[in-house]
Amino acid sequence: MAVDKNKLEEEACILRFYKIVLSWDYLRILKESEKRNYDKKIGEGCGVGLKKVKDTYTDVDDYLNTFDPLLFEEVKALISQGDDEEKATAWQQAIIAECSEVNGFYLPTVICSDADAISQNDILLLSNKKFGEGKELPTAYAFALVEHRQQDKLRLRLYLSGEVKRFDTDDVQTCARLLNMLPLVCEVQKYLYVLKICSLSTILREYVALRSICSLPFKDLILTAVDIDSKTEDRAWKISRPLTNFIESNHNKSQLEAINAGLSRKPFVLIQGPPGTGKTQTILGILSAILHATPARVQANKGNLAGVKLGPQLPIQEKYKHWEKASPWLYGINPRDQIMPINGDDGFFPTSGNEFKPEVVKSSRKYRVRVLVCAPSNSALDEIVLRLLNTGIHDESDRAYSPKIVRIGLKPHHSVQAVSMDYLVEQKLAGMDFQASDKHKQGGMLKDKDSIRASILDEAVIVFSTLSFSGSALFSKLNRGFDVVIIDEAAQAVEPATLIPLANGCKQVFLVGDPVQLPATVISPVAEKFGYGMSLFKRFQRAGYPVQMLKTQYRMHPEIRSFPSREFYHDGLEDGPDVKYLTKRPWHGFSCFGPFCFFDIHEGKESQPSGNGSWVNVDEVEFVLVMYSKLVSRYPELKTSSRLAIISPYRHQVKLFRESFQNTFGVESDKIVDINTVDGFQGREKDVAIFSCVRASKEGGIGFVADFRRMNVGITRARSSVLVVGSASTLKRDGHWKNLVTSAEERNVLFKVSKPYTEFFSDSSLEQMKVKESKSENLDDPTEDMDVEIPFFGNSGRAYQEPEADDMVEAGEGYAYEEDFGED
Repeated sequence: MAVDKNKLEEEACILRFYKIVLSWDYLRILKESEKRNYDKKIGEGCGVGLKKVKDTYTDVDDYLNTFDPLLFEEVKALISQGDDEEKATAWQQAIIAECSEVNGFYLPTVICSDADAISQNDILLLSNKKFGEGKELPTAYAFALVEHRQQDKLRLRLYLSGEVKRFDTDDVQTCARLLNMLPLVCEVQKYLYVLKICSLSTILREYVALRSICSLPFKDLILTAVDIDSKTEDRAWKISRPLTNFIESNHNKSQLEAINAGLSRKPFVLIQGPPGTGKTQTILGILSAILHATPARVQANKGNLAGVKLGPQLPIQEKYKHWEKASPWLYGINPRDQIMPINGDDGFFPTSGNEFKPEVVKSSRKYRVRVLVCAPSNSALDEIVLRLLNTGIHDESDRAYSPKIVRIGLKPHHSVQAVSMDYLVEQKLAGMDFQASDKHKQGGMLKDKDSIRASILDEAVIVFSTLSFSGSALFSKLNRGFDVVIIDEAAQAVEPATLIPLANGCKQVFLVGDPVQLPATVISPVAEKFGYGMSLFKRFQRAGYPVQMLKTQYRMHPEIRSFPSREFYHDGLEDGPDVKYLTKRPWHGFSCFGPFCFFDIHEGKESQPSGNGSWVNVDEVEFVLVMYSKLVSRYPELKTSSRLAIISPYRHQVKLFRESFQNTFGVESDKIVDINTVDGFQGREKDVAIFSCVRASKEGGIGFVADFRRMNVGITRARSSVLVVGSASTLKRDGHWKNLVTSAEERNVLFKVSKPYTEFFSDSSLEQMKVKESKSENLDDPTEDMDVEIPFFGNSGRAYQEPEADDMVEAGEGYAYEEDFGED
């Protein structure tokens, strides 16, 4: 009954969302967006009536009254962003096939000329004429939501009763444009125009999760950020000695502390993973531990039967009879052994094609947990799946095996295809077709993909999904929920997104991320101003909730690590064993190609050619091309996109770099160098990273280059050398950048550069920048005089695998973000 009640509440919540959004005036939203951008430029206030996100909340009403309006601001920003000239789609003509009315909504079915470009939960604009044709504005237009698409037919939902002016009331205000839509929508064979605006899939799921806060696990903890039941001794779990030995020998001290915090069964465990500290390795350790742990009280009570009342003893012959009935296999064949596994049943199944044996659940394991692993993006999720397939997890006896896992959602990376839902469904269908003796009798069941998906989900021990997809209808069909939810890159998700997977029910949540790396992307500058971009991880941390920080880094040369450690992690990062030598490279023989350098292009100028908020700096592009040419000519091993990257905060600068490489070297840049935005490089690493800061002016700010989180990501992508290119005088207006420039000056690695840039890298100039190394440094260097790249394993025990650049963007699940948006 409770499930039915929750279902009804969810449906009412969705209808409320539809009613509010579908009543809005598209032209008014565009005007408000333009006004807010103007107000932002001149410094006027905006967002009247909105509340700033707080660290803690007194009750549910306080929570919803804060987040609800901010979420709808984000919906408006999504809609107005859909008008972006680079993303805009063309108008289509459609004809009404039929129409019905249910609960105040109109549900027309339309036949569209290009329905393939439209998906479920897209929001469309319907109008009696195309916008922009002639001087007169259309007199009839309204939003419509796509409920279903079948070939060229679309079933839509419209709300034409009037506009909803306030979120806290059901009052509506009638308006002419909606009334004028009625005859268009209700008259069969009537023509109208359709324009796709954007997808609302993700933000609708976030809204449902937000509004269901009352029924979410740990509601009070989420509101207050305080674990009221702080006593964990009674609920602590233990793992076997062999597994303990494995985990202790494969994880460092701070990683072990994080794993043990999970075994304490605290409801929320926060793990901060700075760059290169083995965050994914820790997640795999957590999976091995929690999947094979048992409650401590069970272990403590073994053999302790004091105080238990026993019944009267039976005669020995009677005992024999009872034993024979209860345990027939003692006197013959176990009935279960007579049933052989059929097509992967009983735990014997192929998953990834690796060498690990599949899991066989033994009867001795009485406690079996299910885990849901989520991340904001496909790429972050697939990194964990790939690592799990490559290394497996370890059981109570310290045996590596492949657990039964499934990766659900859109666009799985090809390397994890073997465990993707679509692939497993097709495999199961093929197997069932092959075995079926009477296909006519079972045909309907065999083709029921929904039931097969549900059975695969129910069988899986670990389910992998993006945050958004964990709110899909597929999860509502589960026979049982999840005991544990692990959210990777949790600091990159807005709080409502983090709530989505919790609605599936769980007893423990792990939030793994780094609040001083990239934040969640928020489209609305108003919502951003009021703190909507703060993650649940960051809010808990600000409220004083304990955080386990991973402290040993295995990625960066110590000269790269020193500044971010001091600036962002309270000098808490330490280097793993031999990191200095493992990251030493031949080009370190020149001070200008050392582990950390800053090139002051003090003659450079910023410009804004597009006028839409993105910046370029032609001088920095010219300098970087000269530096790149000199680097790869002396060290040809760097002439590959797997080893060298050029990073910039601005997508137009990235575009200019790619075009310049094509024009200068005659080849597409992605063949020889990886060029991307800071946002596109989150979670990735290269041997050499060249960071182009772009901003250079005599006065004024530096835009979102001042975001210390983007700064942190940009300068921590390199293993051996990070070469920062920028205007020192401009960047020093920001406190963090001033500290970086000062650090470069103190280490004597700040180079002032003037045109012509080729002179700076001339042979005679480079000769003066040769580094004189002490003999003691060379004696202990295992990489000295080696031109081959040494795979870097760090604490994870595997060489880093570079994800493909195209996989860094999540598509098809709602937001389609750009790396920079709006005006700085």
